[in-house]
Amino acid sequence: MPEPLLPPPLTAPDQLKTTLASQGYAVLSAASVCTLAGVTLPLLKALEASWNDLPADPHLKDGGRYRRRRHASLKLMAGQVQAMPHRAHWQPLSYNALHGGMQRWFEPMSPEILQQDAWQTLLAWLGRVASDAQGQQTWYTEAHQFRIDTTDGIGRPTPEGAHRDGVSWVAVFLIGRHAIKGGETRVFDINSPQGQRFTLAEPWSLLLLDDTRVIHETTPIQPEQAGGWRDTLVITLRSESFLDAPD
Repeated sequence: MPEPLLPPPLTAPDQLKTTLASQGYAVLSAASVCTLAGVTLPLLKALEASWNDLPADPHLKDGGRYRRRRHASLKLMAGQVQAMPHRAHWQPLSYNALHGGMQRWFEPMSPEILQQDAWQTLLAWLGRVASDAQGQQTWYTEAHQFRIDTTDGIGRPTPEGAHRDGVSWVAVFLIGRHAIKGGETRVFDINSPQGQRFTLAEPWSLLLLDDTRVIHETTPIQPEQAGGWRDTLVITLRSESFLDAPD
């Protein structure tokens, strides 16, 4: 029997700005994402096949084989989405104690995905949400396609534990989960013990986080049968510049 999942605290579309301001995060259903972004669910689902072509993450310092990913860098400016030259992903140790301080090069996301109207619409909407909260500006954006699988018997969506990403906003889209248990999302206020736990299960539902106010993690996954996996799309938006290694 599948394990019961703790449902997420969904935010109504017209309450997104208020909820983000009051608690630093919000969870949207797939229908709410489509309503707010102005995109249809079939067009979003058409992107999902690309998660079947993710190469292994070569940088896991715990020796695991459970993570596959691709990466892209973009700028969001006044509703425009501009793909940037491929670059390394970098975080300081203060934000990622396990993988910080490393220039991590991942295989790039497919140009065919980045050129899709649904992708462009989704990213432009996230830029509008961020600018609505913090003022109109350019958002330096990184996108990560993840597949966490149960090759090792256990897969760790956040091997670094509860963390911030060192950006302004983090968007975590659940793309799908198959034959697994676990994968519970946990969000904590950065200045208090207050927190919430739930499981994202609906494809294209979204957890949107103010990275300056909350920390987050996802618990490990285990197989309910052979071949279990959990797919996500993580998009970070940062004001002023990309997060780069110091010179």
